[in-house]
Amino acid sequence: MTLPDGPKTPHWLQLTQWITNPIGYLEVALQRYGDIFTGKIGMSSRPFVVVSNPQALKQILGNDTSEEFTAPGEFNEILAPMLGKYGVTKLSGDRHRSRRKLLMPPFHGERMRSYGQLICELTEKVISQQTMGKPFKAHVAMQEISLQVIIEAVFGLHQGERSEQLRQLVRSLLDVFQSPLTSGLLFFPSWQQNWGRWSPWGYVLHIRRQIDELLYAEIAQRRSEPDSSRNDILSLLLAARDEEGQPMTDLELRDELMTLLFAGHETTATAIAWSLYWVHKQPEVLDKLLAELGSLGKSPEPMSIFQLPYLTAVCNETLRIYPVAILTFARVTKSPVELMGHQLPPDTATFGCIYLTHQREDLYPEPKQFKPERFLEKKFSPYEFLTFGGGSRRCIGEALAMFEMKLVLASILSNYQLALAEQQPEKPQRRGVTLAPAGGVKMIVKCKLAPQRQAKRVVLK
Repeated sequence: MTLPDGPKTPHWLQLTQWITNPIGYLEVALQRYGDIFTGKIGMSSRPFVVVSNPQALKQILGNDTSEEFTAPGEFNEILAPMLGKYGVTKLSGDRHRSRRKLLMPPFHGERMRSYGQLICELTEKVISQQTMGKPFKAHVAMQEISLQVIIEAVFGLHQGERSEQLRQLVRSLLDVFQSPLTSGLLFFPSWQQNWGRWSPWGYVLHIRRQIDELLYAEIAQRRSEPDSSRNDILSLLLAARDEEGQPMTDLELRDELMTLLFAGHETTATAIAWSLYWVHKQPEVLDKLLAELGSLGKSPEPMSIFQLPYLTAVCNETLRIYPVAILTFARVTKSPVELMGHQLPPDTATFGCIYLTHQREDLYPEPKQFKPERFLEKKFSPYEFLTFGGGSRRCIGEALAMFEMKLVLASILSNYQLALAEQQPEKPQRRGVTLAPAGGVKMIVKCKLAPQRQAKRVVLK
């Protein structure tokens, strides 16, 4: 049995390319080896099989409980320094399924809808603080909104010292990984040396300890002062019991809260920043979006906004062209498996490549072009459009992320006239384990729209 062909360069060089220029690495590999190749892009030199063929992705992601593939949490070791070892991303098998079952309810149905007003209010608060005519980074502003949504929806911390401390600390920790160079701290274990709080990794540990202190203090307070009337996610998790009737431990709660804090806000903020870039880069898209939003009249219900077809298409196309996550979580072969004509031996790690799948000409003609209409003209399968992953590792917060993305974008466009501060194209760059706009999407608030001006704008543009 032999693995598919792939780059022959040393592990350290492939990993360096993967960190500094992931899109370049993937596109060169695709051109040379096709839509299945073997690369050495992990923390160890173990080879990974990378796949971007929808039929193969269906075989991999649709068979998590089959005799072919499993979805082990231990392959997510790169996330452990931030998220811990007892959260849903690190669990496997029955423990993983049980934890997902506990976590799913707060992100769906009426509980998710209850966050609508909060999202709109926070959006107005953040955008109103921008100075008219002065450039600001949309990515930073969207992080402010999304982080506060998580702090209020997950923790129920609407104000106070603990809320503010948590917000500042999370921002400080994320800023450590804002460039490809500093992102290397996550990929090279040898760089994770604590030489005091003024060293790069020592600073990470210093910030993480402070966040942990806040989280454990909040957990302890909630346990000592139970309140059945609260409906934030922390309260729901504190009350949750597994199939054996056992509550989550403080350590398990801490790791899930860290997962929700980091995975739940950074990815959404990045997606919203990209959407602002694209709709202002292409005036015809903005015109159609404004017309659709205007059709709802004054003060539309959040769910009415959420259901708008063109808004949905704009968000999907944003997530297609530069997906925040580049790869799916790993799947590992349980036994010998034939995949696209290759005989994979047991214990072979395989990853679906979200980026390359979304760039396939046969699925998305002119894939480098931003065309929301493609999502109105065709319904894509879960193995053709997989921005939230797939199978048993599909993102738990998908519904909330899309809800927030649509409401924030609609709230900004309905109430403010913005413009890009720079005309040069915004390019994707690694930020931690994700792709983010390298320049942060610099924008200008030109004016706040009065209701009558908003209506005229929709008609006249």
